[in-house]
Parts: sequence; structure tokens; C-alpha cells
Amino acid sequence: MSVTAAKKTQIIEDNAQRPGDTGSPEVQVAILTERIRNLTEHFKTNHKDNHSRRGLLMMVNKRRSLLAYLKSKDVARYNALIQKLGLRK
Repeated sequence: MSVTAAKKTQIIEDNAQRPGDTGSPEVQVAILTERIRNLTEHFKTNHKDNHSRRGLLMMVNKRRSLLAYLKSKDVARYNALIQKLGLRK
């Protein structure tokens, strides 16, 4: 259900703006997207797990907030990230 350390490292390397970058909006959104996808799969078999559903909603809202921030700062980076992760606008 959670993102493994190896998977997280790979996501960071793929989305980092520079070496050692772990806090940029792109990296944070990519990690949240992976966690959201994992939880979505979890809910296909555990549809009554409302405690985890609350966590999922908080992650979705955090991702939305980070995407809004990125869009306000740099639209080109926002569009590239949306395209790369396969998200809707």
C-alpha cells in the first residue's frame, strides 16, 4: 500500500529539478500521485476502509494545492508535469 524506498528514490530522480532536490513541487506532486494510485487500488478491494479514505482525500487536496502553486509560478513546468504524470487539468 505504501511507496517503497526504492520506488520513492526513482520518483525523486525522475522529477528532480537538480541533484539532491527532494522538495520541489514536481517531486512532491509525483510522490503524492504514486501514493494516491496505490490507495485507489487498495479501495477496490477494501471499499469500507473509511479511515484510509480520509487520508486519500487529504493527499488529493494537498496535491491540488501544490499544482495550483506551481501553475501560478511557472505554467510551463505545470503543463510538463501534468503531461508526464498523466493527470487531468
